[in-house]
Amino acid sequence: MSTPPNPAPSPASGRRRRRTAGVSRKAHIVHVAAEYWPFVRTGGLGEAVRGLATFQARTGVPVTVFLPLFRAVRLGGHPLVPAADPFEVRLGERRESARLWKLAGEGQGDPRIFFVEHEGYFDRPGIYGEDQADYPDNDLRFSFFPAAVLQALPRLAGGAILLHLHDWHTALGAVYLRVLHRGDPFSDGLPVVLSVHNGGFQGHFPPESLPRMGLPMELYRMEIMEWYGRANILKAGLVFTDMAATVSPTHAFELRTEDGGFGLHHTFLSLHDRLVGVLNGIDHGIWNPETDPLIPANYSVEDLSGKAQCKATLQRELGLPEEPSTLLVAMVARLVAQKGIDLILGGGALRHARAQFVFLGSGERRYEEALSALARAHPERIAVDLHYQEAKEHRIMAGADALLMPSLYEPCGLTQMRAMRYGAVPLARRVGGLNDTIQDGVTGLLFDDYKPERLDWIVDRAVARFAKPDAWLDLVENAMVQDFSWERVVERYFDVYDRAFEVRAEALALERGEQPCTSS
Repeated sequence: MSTPPNPAPSPASGRRRRRTAGVSRKAHIVHVAAEYWPFVRTGGLGEAVRGLATFQARTGVPVTVFLPLFRAVRLGGHPLVPAADPFEVRLGERRESARLWKLAGEGQGDPRIFFVEHEGYFDRPGIYGEDQADYPDNDLRFSFFPAAVLQALPRLAGGAILLHLHDWHTALGAVYLRVLHRGDPFSDGLPVVLSVHNGGFQGHFPPESLPRMGLPMELYRMEIMEWYGRANILKAGLVFTDMAATVSPTHAFELRTEDGGFGLHHTFLSLHDRLVGVLNGIDHGIWNPETDPLIPANYSVEDLSGKAQCKATLQRELGLPEEPSTLLVAMVARLVAQKGIDLILGGGALRHARAQFVFLGSGERRYEEALSALARAHPERIAVDLHYQEAKEHRIMAGADALLMPSLYEPCGLTQMRAMRYGAVPLARRVGGLNDTIQDGVTGLLFDDYKPERLDWIVDRAVARFAKPDAWLDLVENAMVQDFSWERVVERYFDVYDRAFEVRAEALALERGEQPCTSS
């Protein structure tokens, strides 16, 4: 194979036609993802896909979501009904049986939710693995899933359809459409958007995985799927997608750099204007201190008295001294290297800053043990809770004065948006979506260099400003009035989808030997 079969075209030079403007507002949007809150999530992916799909559906467009039927979904007690008879999925020499289930009882204006069942692949204790190790057959699991969706899709969605894939777990959907389904009119005309929520996870497998995934070995080449001696699923998806999106404008820039592209910067650069960054949002109805039923007292930017009550309650709950004048800094995150835990442990802020700290979340055992040891050594200043629950996060956001996010990288981040809504001022590193959502000295405090001493500096800066109530109040009030609603995000994605329809039309025209027409 001398060239990729039917790849998305490079940007046309000169004037570009815009005949697809508005077409996505009449299309059927189909999301394919491994996570979706409240059914299953390990981080921000599930919440982001849920928010986008939900608020798209509220505009009146039909929206469908496909998810694997993980054991966690079954155990959640969600009302599921059969949606189709079992059907066979073929990938090379593999023959697998799939079955679809549908979430019952969705209301008008809600997305339709379908689950792909395969007991051998998805009825397991973990989502991607167990005991901090990936399942060795993830290549089989996350090739079967998008293949099953593509086979079921023509029967479940009609009219103009746009396929929105999320992260590497679904990226093979783009590859299958343009390679295995090439020549099928339905597949050839189906535009694809691939969202990269976290480029640090790409789906690396041995080259011999390609036949197992139903793909010809001709794809194992540097231009398509080969990556440092491994087969890279995300890379292949990016090659064949019509549009790629990531979750903040700054991260879209970072992915194009050698330092921020996770070894794929050349691939991201090759997308040119087909890679865009669109900030995620939060559900202002769920994350609203004025109406939140999960916090001890409600409050607003006009009346913050309830926040003081939330802080006192949180200090008592954590066993910390009830000190209104002491800065209470929270961190709600997975305890992994990406979140900057090494900076926290390598610096002196936890041991010496005139502040209290609370950590909520679990992750790598080494980080859990190190933070827990510090909490035992400084029980009057540090509290650690390794058992995340959403209700706890609500109470922490309401009671904390500040939120700590010293991330090594942060494609978007949702926690800082929620924190600002609750008047918890973010102390963060200037990367990715943190740079796009926090204004230094206005809605939060930022630092640049990934060094422990810079983290110590930002904490000291926060302590000094907290000692000046009026100056701190300015930060709180400015943060609370920021608009991070999903409504603004949905409109931006309609533009991305329109562009995907355009790119797909150009690709078909080029394949027919036609010159795509342009208009000014």
